[in-house]
Amino acid sequence: MSARAYLDWNATAPLRPRARAVMTEAFDLAGNPSSVHAEGRAARVAVERARAQVAALVGADPAQVTFTSGGTEANMMALSPAWSAGRGGAIFDRLLVSAIEHPSAGQGGRFPADRVENIPVTGQGIIDLEALRSALKAGPALVSVMLANNETGVIQPTREIADLVHEASGLLHVDAVQGPGRIPCDIKALGADLLTISGHKLGGPKGTGALVRHDRLHLSEPLIRGGGQERGLRAGTEDVVAIAGFGVAAEAAGAARESDSAQMARLQERLEAGIRAASPEAIIFGQGAQRLPNTTLFTHPGLKAETAVIAFDLEGVAVSSGSACSSGKVQPSHVLAAMGIEAGLARGAIRISTGYATGEAEIDHCLKAWRKLSESLLKGRTIIAA
Repeated sequence: MSARAYLDWNATAPLRPRARAVMTEAFDLAGNPSSVHAEGRAARVAVERARAQVAALVGADPAQVTFTSGGTEANMMALSPAWSAGRGGAIFDRLLVSAIEHPSAGQGGRFPADRVENIPVTGQGIIDLEALRSALKAGPALVSVMLANNETGVIQPTREIADLVHEASGLLHVDAVQGPGRIPCDIKALGADLLTISGHKLGGPKGTGALVRHDRLHLSEPLIRGGGQERGLRAGTEDVVAIAGFGVAAEAAGAARESDSAQMARLQERLEAGIRAASPEAIIFGQGAQRLPNTTLFTHPGLKAETAVIAFDLEGVAVSSGSACSSGKVQPSHVLAAMGIEAGLARGAIRISTGYATGEAEIDHCLKAWRKLSESLLKGRTIIAA
């Protein structure tokens, strides 16, 4: 079989070689980073170096970074009624989330279900700012929105959202998991009070993430209690090896973002032009909005995503039918449903996502596979939906 084309970077990015090397070195750090002896201090140095690297990626101070086991835990920590300015009591008793959030945010985190309200989006997948403005009239709220959607790649106007939220004395959490290495993710420029990032989306190890918070905020009810690690926000001995890899990956993603983004945008243009050439009836979702340069979500009338993903795989191309965290579910994408896409079309949505190491050969491999599949589609064969 010829070399495979890995085009599912939004699910996870391959581990960067430098991250792998640093992690291998970190295995030899025997000390606990909370210990005061030389071995413990060496481990602490590795953790704090990574903290500074992650902070630099999003324009934050290292003290604002709390390491977690991934984006899901960071979202769970962020979506809490227990945030306060200083050491006072809880400041919010309701949560507003957009209708297209990742399940780890869309389910409301630690808020009671009756205190969670969904904000609708437009047909292009952009949060309805007027609906948000109206919802905020009922009083201050914690608001959670994605920087960029993991399925469509549509980018949200977070600065405008932040202005609305802050005018209403609210707090804004931005799930920026899909942004680093692709678009600017400066916490101040975004207007975010809380920001989630994930290590394995940018070439670090799986099982790493971080919540970055405004320095005025205090969490009175940590998600994990215990020894007081991570400045009391997340107990448990830090995973020095994984954190070291996360830090190096964050540094690399930030350093190469502009050139990587430009390359991904060129590949996206090549891909989408090829899809249309092979299948003029193909539909690319969110095309009228600003999108990530690496993400294409598309379908064709009659396409069945589950079968198409398998067919792509047999041709040596790894793609997905949406969020990896929702794999195995047969219902149409909640993101496309919120955008008003008809269920039959939504069931056929295929996501292709590239990364810093993707080249033209992989896009050409994908297009060759799609031409073969689309010929079958037009002939009414195996990938027609039932």
